[in-house]
Order: sequence, then C-alpha cells, then structure tokens
Amino acid sequence: MQASRPTPTLKANGRAFAQISEFHPELTAFRRDLHAHPELGFEELYTGARVKEALQRCGVDEIHTGIGRTGLVAVIKGQRNNSDKMIGLRADMDALPMTEHNEFAWKSSKTGLMHGCGHDGHTAMLVGAARYLAATRNFDGTAVLIFQPGEEGFAGARIMIEDGLFDRFPVQAVYGIHNWPSMRPGTVGIRPGPMMAAADRITIDITGRGGHGAHAYMTVDPVLVAAHIITAAQSIVSRNANPIDSAVLSICAMQAGDLGAMSVVPGKATLVGTVRTFSADVQDMIERRLSELCSAVALGFGATASINYERIYPATINSYDETRFATHVAESLVGADHVVRDMAPSMGAEDFSFMLQVKPGAYMRIGQGAENGVGSCFLHNTRYDFNDDILPLGAALHAGLVEQSMPLST
Repeated sequence: MQASRPTPTLKANGRAFAQISEFHPELTAFRRDLHAHPELGFEELYTGARVKEALQRCGVDEIHTGIGRTGLVAVIKGQRNNSDKMIGLRADMDALPMTEHNEFAWKSSKTGLMHGCGHDGHTAMLVGAARYLAATRNFDGTAVLIFQPGEEGFAGARIMIEDGLFDRFPVQAVYGIHNWPSMRPGTVGIRPGPMMAAADRITIDITGRGGHGAHAYMTVDPVLVAAHIITAAQSIVSRNANPIDSAVLSICAMQAGDLGAMSVVPGKATLVGTVRTFSADVQDMIERRLSELCSAVALGFGATASINYERIYPATINSYDETRFATHVAESLVGADHVVRDMAPSMGAEDFSFMLQVKPGAYMRIGQGAENGVGSCFLHNTRYDFNDDILPLGAALHAGLVEQSMPLST
C-alpha cells in the first residue's frame, strides 16, 4: 500500500526537517554535482573529497578517511556524552557502469558511468544530517556517519568492516536509508526481518567435444547440454523449495561458440546467473541441488559440468527492536499514515547486510516517485534520477534516529 504525499503542515512535526529545509538548495546543488561526476566502487576520489570538504564546513568533530580504501567516517559528539551511546548512520557513494540517457544540466559527464541508483542522493542526505547535527548537537552520545564506497557489487561494507570500522567506532546500532521510486515522496517503508535478499553468482562451465555441425553425431554438444541445464534448473525452485520460502534462480547469460561459425559445434559453453534467497537453509539447498543437477544432466549427454557458486551478499535482515524504533522515528516525522510498516521485501540485494550481520540495526526505504513523474523511474535505469525534493526528509530521518535514540535528559 502506498500512502499519499504529505501535506505541508507535516514540516512542523520535526525541528530537524524545518532547519534542514532552510539549506535545501545547497543540498540539491551538492547532490547534482555528485551526479555529474559519478565514480565506480573504490574509485570515489572526487566524491570523497567533496564529502570531506562539506563535512569540514559542517563543523563535525572528526573526519577519518581511507577506511575501506575510499570510505569516510565523520564523528559528531552531542551536547553531553553521559549515555556513552554511539549510533551509526550509513550512506553509499558509488555509481554504476551505465550510460545515462537523461538530458538535464547535471547529467553524467562520464560516458559509461552514472548514478543510476541514487547513491548521490543518499550521500547528500547524510551530509545534510551532519550539518544539522553538528549545529544543534541535541543528543547525549556520539553520532558516527559512515560514507561507504563500493556498494554496487564490490562489498564495500564488508571491506570497511574488515578495515576495522566497528572496532574503531563501536556503535550500538546502525541504520541505512535507500530511495524507492515506487513509493511516493513523504512515505517511509520498513519491516522487521528480511528486507533484501541474499545475492549469489553462479557460473556453470560445460565441457563437451567440438566438431562439425554437419556431423553432430561425432560431437558432444555443450550447447545442447546447456539448454537442458537451463530448463532443468528452473525445477529447483518450483519442486525443491517450499512455496512459502521465496527464492529466485535465473540463468542470465550464455557464451558458446562463434557467431561467425555457423557450422562449428564448440567444445565448451558457459552459463552465468544469479540466485536470490532470504533463508540460509534454502540457499544451501539450491547450491547443493544445482551442483547435483548440472553434473547429472551433463553426464547423461556424455559431457561434464562444473559449477562455481559465489555468495556475494547475504540477506539484509532488520533486527526487531531497531526496526520498531526506526518506525517510531519515521512516524514522528511524516505521521503514522505515511509509514508502511510491513514493506514487502525485495529480491534485490544490498551490502548493508554485512553491517547488519555485525550490529543490530534497520534498513528502510524512503519514497521518491512523484505523481508528475519526478523520481518515478526505477533503479538501475538509464533515465533514473534522484528526486531532490526528498533530501530534507531523508536528512531529517537520519538526524531523528540520532536524537531520539540518544535523547538529552530533561
């Protein structure tokens, strides 16, 4: 269910929202500058420099660079630190290897690179929260703002953790926000438990015996074997997984032979695809059954098949208490009617999952798809753009998580 766009009176429900709205144009300009200069994972040098410059102007207490290669962490201390609490907020910074097909003034300046998932907006929202928190410090504890590199397939969250992120900044909880074009601006979606699926990469190498297509009886055709494996693999989810347990197995690419050699049966074929699951037991079952099936099908044709099953990202699982708290914070900003508490989980993946494996926390979605079409183009589309109208709300949501989790005693 989608809630309607909030009325302007909702701005008065949050002091952070009102104050951040005053520098909304600056956040918009900052976000659009990042959009025009996209960078891939672990190459976020321009982005990191711009974020560092912005944080310095905000007056944060500490800025730590080079964590997880190109990651940054900002530390903001509250008016008091009697609670000894430390809360983490995370934004991703990297772009995608896509060519942008928009024509607005801030479109990507780099062919083959674009911010097609809104990480430029996520970064701007967290910078907005930093400016507000550093100016007001209306909390008892320490806020840790994590600007993460390499979310798009590089597991930047894991790299930051391995580089000592939570050893140096031992937060009690960590929160992340992602824009969602299929929800309207002014809405927030969240749920306890699974929010995003685990993402696994499968590579199946089939070896047969090549030869002349006119004498196929003398070959062991790996293309034929591949076709049977593609068909048979679909039975794993439909016949081995409990229908209650969501799972997706997709063979997305095949490579075999030469398009210019119409009469040559190749000796090898390769299949590449992905598996998405929420349960580790289902994940284990699919890996086992896929390996058994591929070997058996290939053997039936006199070929061999080997499978490389890579577990790229684990499932993103929200902890119960932190989800309930984040829901309360969202309701205090936009009203209970504008918060979707049972947000449907997505079969997409998110490396914030690595942080949630180490620390309790919650991952939520903020609506950005306006009725007039602004921000409604879905993620990873060549015409996608982040909706700048939601920058103040996203920043205020970050700030609210800090202020309400570490309130100043009265």
